[in-house]
This record gives sequence, C-alpha cells and structure tokens, in this order.
Amino acid sequence: MGENEHHLPSAELATNIRADALRMVHRANAPHIGACLSIADILAVLYNGVLHVDPSVPQSPDRDRFILSKGHSAAAAYAVLAERCFFPKAWLEAYCQDGSPLTGHINHQGVPGVEVSSGSLGHGLSIGCGMALAGKRDARPYRVFVLLSDGECDEGSTWEAALFAPHHRLDNLVAIVDYNKIQSLGTIKDVLDLDPLADKWRAFRWAVREIDGHHHAEIESTLNAVPFEPGKPSCVIAHTVKGKGVSFMEHQLCWHYRSPNQDELTMALTELGLSE
Repeated sequence: MGENEHHLPSAELATNIRADALRMVHRANAPHIGACLSIADILAVLYNGVLHVDPSVPQSPDRDRFILSKGHSAAAAYAVLAERCFFPKAWLEAYCQDGSPLTGHINHQGVPGVEVSSGSLGHGLSIGCGMALAGKRDARPYRVFVLLSDGECDEGSTWEAALFAPHHRLDNLVAIVDYNKIQSLGTIKDVLDLDPLADKWRAFRWAVREIDGHHHAEIESTLNAVPFEPGKPSCVIAHTVKGKGVSFMEHQLCWHYRSPNQDELTMALTELGLSE
C-alpha cells in the first residue's frame, strides 16, 4: 500500500476500528473500551489521508509522526494500524495475551507504525515537542500529531509542553484533545473542571479550533488546515462522546474499566451493523 492509499471510506474504517476494539477487549477481558470508541472517528480520518505515512515504509524519515498520548486506548490504535496494513490483522487476536507485542497500553517495540510506548498520562505532548523541534532543526517536512485525553490536561507536564511549543514556534506540531468529558473515576467537571479549555490553550499561545470529534468532514477539513497560524502550534479540541457508537456505552463512566461480556459484545456489534 502506497502513501495515503486507502480502501475504505473513513466512516467505514471507523466502524471497523470500533468492532476490532470491541472484539479485542472482550477476548482479553481488558478495560478502556469507552476511551477507544471516542477516538475511532479521529483515528479513521487521520489514517485515511491526513497523515503522510506509508505502511510499506513505516520508518521513513519524512513520515508524519502520530503519538497516542492516551496510551490506554491502545486497542483502537492497533486496530487502525492493522486495518491500514502496518501489520497483519491476525495480530489483534493476541491483544493483551502473554508474549504479544500488543500490550494493553500502547507499545512501540515490535509494532510497526507505533512511534512511542505511552500510558503514563501527560508524557505524549512533551515527546511530540521533541520530535517537532528535531524536525525543524533537521529541516524535515514531517508533522507531529499528538492525541491527548482530557484527563491528561490535569497533568502539569502537559502544560510545560504547552509552554515549550509556542516558544520554539513549533507550527509542525498538532495537539488533538479527546474532550469526552469523562475520566477514569468521574466526569471532568466533578474531578477537575477544565473549562474554558480552549481559552487556556489560546492563553498559552496556541492556535485553537474546536470541532465535533465524530463529524468526519469537519475533522478532515480541520486537520488538513494545520498549521492554523504560521509560527504557532495547533490545538484541536475535539468534542466527543465516551463510548460513541454503542448506545449502552455512550456517556457511561463504567465503560472506562468494564469489559463487554458475550451478550454485550453481540449487542454492540449488532448496533454497528456487524456480526461476530
């Protein structure tokens, strides 16, 4: 598969990502399906033409870099990489199994297409800053996209990176915040209210846009417009729904840690128009 070549419309790819992730977490009795479902549309658009990546040359020096800072959503990231042929889809069957490189928090060792291992929240944007700065200094054309959780915006290291990026004029850096309003133990509003979130990023001298994180055309047009302002890093605040696509999981805190049982998996796949 050549650079940016794809076989599915992004909406169909997003459905496959959701289905793959549901099957993976069910098989492994693993958590975080709600957080996987909220980013499926963003991942589908990114890997369906926005990112300049070539699955046949995953280490190309000029490739765009994607960092999943919310590393607990690994199942969704592995799913899109498998759908885009970075590695065989059969690998997904061993997700979270002993000896598998597809660990529950995303792992880059032995997994083509994964730039860094992550999962300790608040680290991804700092790593992205380093990659973006290296790209500037080496005169490389690549961009760096970092997908963060809203809960990560509780972390001080996120805001250290947010200060660093505009100081160094990293307009090759894009932060995407999955603003689904729920973190591990409660709602964002109850745990540590982030509003007004867009104004905070603007105060840190980022160029900011807010979007519907499930509207594919809006996601695509926004991400294709980066950098929003020359000399400034771009921040996309994507308003999303935790558990999106499966009605009984949407907006439900319990699906941060719960795994679907067999009946729930069947119901979820049926809602997606698929079978097991």
